[in-house]
Amino acid sequence: MQKILIVEDEEKIARFVELELTHEGYSVTKAHEGRKGLELAESGQYDLILLDIMLPGINGIEILRRVRKYSDVPVILLTARDAVMDKVSGLDMGADDYITKPFAIEELLARIRVTLRKHSPEKSESDEVLHCSGITLDTEKHVVAYNGVSVDLTAKEFSLLETLMMNKNIVMSRNTLLENVWGYEYAGETNVVDVYIRYLRQKLDERFHVKLITTVRGVGYVIKDN
Repeated sequence: MQKILIVEDEEKIARFVELELTHEGYSVTKAHEGRKGLELAESGQYDLILLDIMLPGINGIEILRRVRKYSDVPVILLTARDAVMDKVSGLDMGADDYITKPFAIEELLARIRVTLRKHSPEKSESDEVLHCSGITLDTEKHVVAYNGVSVDLTAKEFSLLETLMMNKNIVMSRNTLLENVWGYEYAGETNVVDVYIRYLRQKLDERFHVKLITTVRGVGYVIKDN
C-alpha cells in the first residue's frame, strides 16, 4: 500500500482528501502545520507528499527546500489560484507538480497517479505499453497503433494521447492537459489543447470511424476504455 503525507492547515480540505485517498487504497498521514509536516516528511516513510504552500510555522516552500537536500520523494504542491511566483519557486525547488485550489478531487487523484507512476522504481514491459479501446501506445518506442494498424503522431500528439490513456476513464481538464503536455511555462495560444485534440481525432476517430476521445462540455476531455 502506497503511503501519502498530506501537509495542509485547512482541516476540512485535509480530511476530505484523506477520505478520498483512503477510498482509493492509499495509506494517509496528515499534518496541519509546517513543523509537524517537516518532521513527518523527514521520516522518509512516504511515497508522495501533498504539500500546501501557506502553512503556519514553516511554509511549504521551506519544507520542500529542506526535504530536497536528502530526498527525491515526489511532492505535489497545493497553491492559491493567484500564487504564480509560489508555483514557479516550488517547481524550481524540485516539486514534481502543483494543483490550484479549489481543485476537483478527480484531477488531484489523476495527478497523484501520474506522479507516482513516473517515480515507480521498476517498469515491466507491460507497463511500457498502454492499452485502451483498441489503441496500443508504447511509451518507450513511441509507437501507436489502432487494432494493429500503425498511427503516425507528432511528439506533442503522442504526449497528449499518452496523458489521456494514462488517465483513461477520467475527465482531464484543459489546464491539466496543458500543464502535463506543454509545461507550466507554456505561453502560446490558449486553445492549443483543443487544436491538438482535433488532430488526434483526425488521425484516430475519423480515420477508423470510431469515437475514442469524448468532450465533456465545460470540463475537458476523456478517453474511455470500452
